[in-house]
Amino acid sequence: MSLTEKDSQYLWHPYTQHKTSQTPIAITRAEGALLWDENNKQYIDAIASWWVNPFGHSNKFIADAIYKQLTTLEHVLFGGFTHEPAVKIAERLMEILPKNQQKIFFSDNGSTAVEVAIKAALQYFFNKNKKRTTIIAFENAFHGDTFAAMAASGISFYTQAFQGMFIDVVRIPVPVKGQEQTSFDALENAIKNNNCAGFIFEPLVQGAAGMVMYEPEALSKLIGICKENKVLTIADEVMTGFGKTGKTFAMDYVSEEPDMICLSKALTGGTIPMAITTFTQDIFDAFYDDDINKALFHGHTFTANPTGCAAALASIDLLQTKEMQQNIERINASHLNFQKKIEKHPKVITARTLGVIFAVEIKSDSEESYYGSMRNKLYNFFIEKGVVLRPVGNIVYILPPYIMTDEQLQKVYTTIEEAIEMV
Repeated sequence: MSLTEKDSQYLWHPYTQHKTSQTPIAITRAEGALLWDENNKQYIDAIASWWVNPFGHSNKFIADAIYKQLTTLEHVLFGGFTHEPAVKIAERLMEILPKNQQKIFFSDNGSTAVEVAIKAALQYFFNKNKKRTTIIAFENAFHGDTFAAMAASGISFYTQAFQGMFIDVVRIPVPVKGQEQTSFDALENAIKNNNCAGFIFEPLVQGAAGMVMYEPEALSKLIGICKENKVLTIADEVMTGFGKTGKTFAMDYVSEEPDMICLSKALTGGTIPMAITTFTQDIFDAFYDDDINKALFHGHTFTANPTGCAAALASIDLLQTKEMQQNIERINASHLNFQKKIEKHPKVITARTLGVIFAVEIKSDSEESYYGSMRNKLYNFFIEKGVVLRPVGNIVYILPPYIMTDEQLQKVYTTIEEAIEMV
């Protein structure tokens, strides 16, 4: 039996309706920006395998760091214990995060990083004997699939089976160009009419919504409104963190600093699952008490896994090299050139770029659903051409590994142009 045949016998895939979906592609090896399947067909990984792999597949530098850690201390419980890799990654993050961040809490993935932040926001006020039970989030947000993260997310077909079971969430419009004041007013009304504990947002780019982008000044204004009303702010940098927007963090563009930051995906360079939630000292102090019940009772078996910490340290080392920073600038310049070319196409509604993120919205005769016919037609076309892209409805985005070559990028662009003509 082939890998795909064995897969169909045993495995249940994410975001998949198995009755109608196509057989998954069995990948047997990868290097740099390339993947190979069991038939030795080559694919360009133009989305860094769901945004986690900025430094290329089978990266030897990260692999060596992982191997060295595995032969020293592969794992130890983090309840009542600590270790050097955890301390080192904390020190490194404090050097590059917004200056108000003082404490880090480990978990396993982006959803759990968000879960920790939302729980901390709610318990922060509980510990202060204040009733704050509502979270504010953007429309069409996506923050993950655990319960609080899912509640804060706004893509309804992901969550419709669980309506009525969530924490209280009120949504406000994204402050895209021309809609900033509407967003500001909605936030002020949300705070006025609800007992709001926190405001969670994807800074500058809404990933799963189709790379919807908005300006740093608008986000600064929203955070300022929250600070005036003592509402905690949570920057979900799971997708945007570690260079994707052109700076280390999307919040580096923003003048106001958040109270919490959620990190995962590229944190370990696409190798070992790990996540981090960071906090201000003020939030930590609300849990620091003689009363044990005021502690943050949240944890994971693999919290602060030493091997994951070693991978994260190696990833930050790579990100900060001159070569990687130049790669980010190179890809951004290439995207901007392609944007100028493609946005004039009669079948294109709009195109947008930030850092290594590029998105193009294609005209459609009907309203396109997230997994609608146009999306499926585009996806299948890209796979046939040997390019891994996952359109969001009628929006095609690129979020490549930083090591992708100019030749590989050009093939991705050409394939997108062909796809636009095809639809």
